[in-house]
Parts: sequence; C-alpha cells; structure tokens
Amino acid sequence: MTKKTIKNTFLAAIAAAILCAGTVSARQLSLNVQTTTCSGFCDKKKHPCPNILGCGCVIQPGFTSGTCNFIAAKPAK
Repeated sequence: MTKKTIKNTFLAAIAAAILCAGTVSARQLSLNVQTTTCSGFCDKKKHPCPNILGCGCVIQPGFTSGTCNFIAAKPAK
C-alpha cells in the first residue's frame, strides 16, 4: 500500500469517529430525563422512599408513617 492510501484511510477513520461521537451526543441531549427527588410520605411496608442514595423514610417514635428525607451516614466509631 502506498502512503497516500494509508493517509486517506486514516483520515476517513477519524472523520467517521467524529460523526459517531456527534450522533451519540445529540441523542443524549434529546432524551427526556426525569429527575426523582427524595420527598413525599412513606411507611416501611407499603410506600417506600425513592431508590436514591441517602434517601430514607424518617418516622418519628409513635407514628406508623413518615416523610422521605436524606439521611446522613453515621460516623464510624
């Protein structure tokens, strides 16, 4: 193969990679993303909180239901 053929093949591969990256980015931007928050009422059995890191059901003593809120991690002893 000649240098010119190798050079053309290399440039075509770079152009294809750029076009593919642009298509993926445009597709990601067009997605309708729903964001879930840690809020609402909950109980431990029927209505759990959303599955979000740090989100938990805060129930005061004497009650059967509570509210979803972010719970801080307990420090290690």
